[in-house]
Amino acid sequence: MRKLKIAAIVLCAAVAVSDAYAMDLSLDTAVDMILDQSQDLKKATANVNQAEAQLDAVNANRWFKIDGTATYMNLVDMKNPLKSYQVSLPPELGGALSYYLDKQVNLPDKIDIPDSMFMAGVSVTQPIYTFGKIGNAVQAVKSAIKMAESSQELTRREIKYSAVDLYWTAKMTDEIVEISRSDLAAARDARRNLTSAGRANRSNLVKIESDIATKEINLSNAEFNRDTAHRMLKILAGIDVDTELNLTDEFPATFPDLNVGELQDTPQWDILNEQIQMYERNARAQRANALPTLAATASYNYIAYGPNVPNMFGDDNMQSAYWGLALQVPIFSGGANMANSTIEAMKAEGARQDLDKAKKLTTEEYNRAIDQYNHLRGNLATLENARDLAAKAYEFSSGRFASGQTSAVELAEVSAGLYQLDMALLQAKYNILMSAENVKKLGE
Repeated sequence: MRKLKIAAIVLCAAVAVSDAYAMDLSLDTAVDMILDQSQDLKKATANVNQAEAQLDAVNANRWFKIDGTATYMNLVDMKNPLKSYQVSLPPELGGALSYYLDKQVNLPDKIDIPDSMFMAGVSVTQPIYTFGKIGNAVQAVKSAIKMAESSQELTRREIKYSAVDLYWTAKMTDEIVEISRSDLAAARDARRNLTSAGRANRSNLVKIESDIATKEINLSNAEFNRDTAHRMLKILAGIDVDTELNLTDEFPATFPDLNVGELQDTPQWDILNEQIQMYERNARAQRANALPTLAATASYNYIAYGPNVPNMFGDDNMQSAYWGLALQVPIFSGGANMANSTIEAMKAEGARQDLDKAKKLTTEEYNRAIDQYNHLRGNLATLENARDLAAKAYEFSSGRFASGQTSAVELAEVSAGLYQLDMALLQAKYNILMSAENVKKLGE
């Protein structure tokens, strides 16, 4: 007996040490940690950055463009490809020139044509007015940015809802373990009372042993579910899986009124509304492709030539420059502009139908979540009263069983009723909390 007491003391000390090193985790902290670890939220943030980069790319079309070219060419004499390009002069050309110039002109039989030529130039183009091509494209990208931002908020709400669900699920498994442990302890007390009163009725003893075995299985399953829920919570929150958790938030005893109004807006509606705007602006930009573009332009060119590369950059070179206005007028595109515009317009119509559908479904879901919260909250007091009555019934039945006035079958039925009401009360509180969280997710 002394050894058993020492072992019990050591075991209690070990449990106390284990609890001392457990990590306290509140609901708000768990939600923040899961949001921080969420890959989906990081991806949504990256999508916002990508949309902003697209705006920079489209806005770049508003500014001037500088293009440079450099070209080298060599003329080839097809008869003598390896020699310089030469032109034979007829003898009559010298006489004709002498006659017209009234002096003697002696021309060579052949002249070399400069066959090496180098050209370099730079041009600058600044759009002045594009008749909506750039403006509508910029507005479309701005709508895409708002879509990405709304999608990021929608993702944040979904992750927050899942985090709260995960936390309260884990907390509920803690409570189920305690309920199952208490239920098992009560059954064992009943067996001890039965055997301590003398020779126990065999049928009662068999029933009690069967109930204890069943309750041991219930406790084992509850502990397994608790460990699984805690493990999932730790993984998503970025906590080491070997860390013991102490969930500090408790299920509320009372629940206040929601005090919410009609659903006015959601991130999903914002996404679809901006999608409509984006498609309509893209359609206008496509139509604008059939309109002219007015731009200011300037250019500078340098041309050097000679019979060979070494003397190509001598005195024989030319320079030219110009500036002015250019009007680029599309003449025929095969109907591509109108076809692309029609495609974008049809996409806008599809998004408009999706928005109408989303408003109906989300509003209904929002209203049902409010109704569910109020319904469950209204029944909570009745459920708690039923549970308290079941607890008293079990207390009475347990006392009668200990005195031999009732059977183990009746005691088991009363115990099962109390267990079911404990579970129902816990489930109701969980459902009330998640209904309120669903309202927040849809309408906060």
